[in-house]
Amino acid sequence: MTQDLDIAQVAALVGEPARAAMLLALGDGRALPAGELAACAGIAAPTASEHLRLLREGGLLRRVRQGRHHYHRLASPEVAALLESLMLVATQRPGDSAISRVPSRLQDGRTCYSHLAGRLGVGLCDALIERQCLSIHEDVARLTPRGLDFLRDFGMDVRAWERHPESKTCIDWSERRHHLSGPLGVALLRRLKELRWVQQDLDSRAVSLTASGLRGLRDRFGAWPAH
Repeated sequence: MTQDLDIAQVAALVGEPARAAMLLALGDGRALPAGELAACAGIAAPTASEHLRLLREGGLLRRVRQGRHHYHRLASPEVAALLESLMLVATQRPGDSAISRVPSRLQDGRTCYSHLAGRLGVGLCDALIERQCLSIHEDVARLTPRGLDFLRDFGMDVRAWERHPESKTCIDWSERRHHLSGPLGVALLRRLKELRWVQQDLDSRAVSLTASGLRGLRDRFGAWPAH
């Protein structure tokens, strides 16, 4: 019964529309001030403060301090995974048009707590599978020897995956297919940013390919459609 109550409490926290909007705004791992989160949710600052307090007490958010300013971020990657799972379930309801209400930029590419999601994230995963660099079984991605060589040539440190060549995947809520998460997904996004092949919007989770990124992905990963 205690477990049921805990689930109900978390569900109640996430289920309130303003709180859900603030949580989703933090889904890329950034820390944002209360005022910006209030604007994301379309509510007044005092109301946002109360919602943020409840989310902190419920273990979904944590507050960080930088100088005299306070910011909020998701408490853990598990909270981000919970939000993505809820989005997946929400978009699978019969007759639901949730995806059509999501900005196309987020469907094209977005961050999901430090890894790539959307068409860009799914396309990256598909390309690695097509090149026999990766296999997926029951939501676990496993790098092949060819995959280790590919990532090494791509400028990535593969020592950790030489010992443990497995990483996590997520079912992308907008594409309904796998994208890479876990350490491998995080490392790939970091490398793409280092190369300046992708850029993230300053005020959203949207991620887009740069011109050099489109050329680079086509050269390295094979044919890559323009979004």
